[in-house]
Amino acid sequence: MSTTAPHLAPMDQPPAPVPSHGLRTGWIMMASGWSANQFSALLGAYRSELGFSESAVTGLFALYVIGLIPGLLVGGPLADRIGRRPVALTALALNLVSTGLLMLGAGATAWMPPGRFLTGVSAGALLAAGSAWIKELSSPPYVAEGGPTSKASRRAGLFVSAGFASGGLAAALIAEWAPHPLITAYLPHVLLAAGAGLAARRSPETIPAGLGSPAGVGSPAGLSRPAGLSRPAGPSRPAVPRHPSVPAGASPTDGGARPGKHFRRAVLPLAPWIFAAPATGFVTLPALVHGGLVYTGVATAVVPGAGLLIQPAARLLAARHRLATAVAALTAITAGLALAVPAVKADQQLLALAAAAILGAGYGLALTHGLTEVTAIAPPRRLARITAYFWTAAYVGMFTPYAVALLSGAGALSPPVILSGMAALAALTCGLLIALNFRTGER
Repeated sequence: MSTTAPHLAPMDQPPAPVPSHGLRTGWIMMASGWSANQFSALLGAYRSELGFSESAVTGLFALYVIGLIPGLLVGGPLADRIGRRPVALTALALNLVSTGLLMLGAGATAWMPPGRFLTGVSAGALLAAGSAWIKELSSPPYVAEGGPTSKASRRAGLFVSAGFASGGLAAALIAEWAPHPLITAYLPHVLLAAGAGLAARRSPETIPAGLGSPAGVGSPAGLSRPAGLSRPAGPSRPAVPRHPSVPAGASPTDGGARPGKHFRRAVLPLAPWIFAAPATGFVTLPALVHGGLVYTGVATAVVPGAGLLIQPAARLLAARHRLATAVAALTAITAGLALAVPAVKADQQLLALAAAAILGAGYGLALTHGLTEVTAIAPPRRLARITAYFWTAAYVGMFTPYAVALLSGAGALSPPVILSGMAALAALTCGLLIALNFRTGER
């Protein structure tokens, strides 16, 4: 009896390429990013409309991250085991429910904590399963051979960033001028998530349940493989070059031991800054310069918008050297934090917005480097799991606004001193990243 899933073609006859699968499914990632940032833009409205204190709204912001981490750590391995599609679509449904709970919170604040926690859980599972699903749908056999492999790695991140940028701005503008702002501001996400779910339902599963291996692993060159693995050339299994960022000699059956070392050297030091930088830009800085609701909404759009606009430069940097994107990211983050210091001291909103834009550029560079490295080194059987580890490390940075609020609120340190310390720490991280990777002789 054949063990091949009935909806998949045999290994020597891959399915006809359908490039729209990856694009169509990408909208679920935009819904995930939108759900995260729509709340961030409404922090001022919750203070004014419901009388929430600064620590209360910051705590609700942190509660999202507390839910997101188990969502990532459970969703990633589950997607490797039972498939990307069921995990991603279930997470999207939960994401929609979480927005409903936040809408109920306008009348009964007891719904707010579970709504924020469920937003985190669903967004985490979406990031883990959806990133792997979109990457595989954007690679052969679902697209034609010969396209740029970095495009598949970056696509999920681009959709998430688009959701971050548009979700925050839309929520802020609706909350400023529409009636019942803490309800109507969430309606666009309801429509987006529902539409994204309908679009993604037409996309195929890429990893048959129970087989633990993506559909294209047998033949296409586009899917990630264990570090250093090159399949023997043959009529249906073309040779696959080793990705230049991965050390040679890793065994295809070692479960990713060497990729794990590479992850710790080239990805992990940078990862927390991926969201520490934007969270500082659109949560911490607007509060410190006393920005209103619209200003906060603009900041939530400017930060990820800068991350999107920097992508052509990210591609050029990556072509020059595999660490160039990461070094440029940390340099931009250091510069953005340094510029934020005089902006906060002088209460200059335009200068703070410029600092936020630079932090957003650093975010875009860092996210591109991280996703590209992860998809290059992850064995196919563990792509969603290792992607989940990456997102988990990245989202630790989302606690930054809460840490700044606690330190400054307790009177231990002033905000400019905290921002100066963060700038110094980003610069030290850049030096550490260079030392760890050049010490091993990787180029």
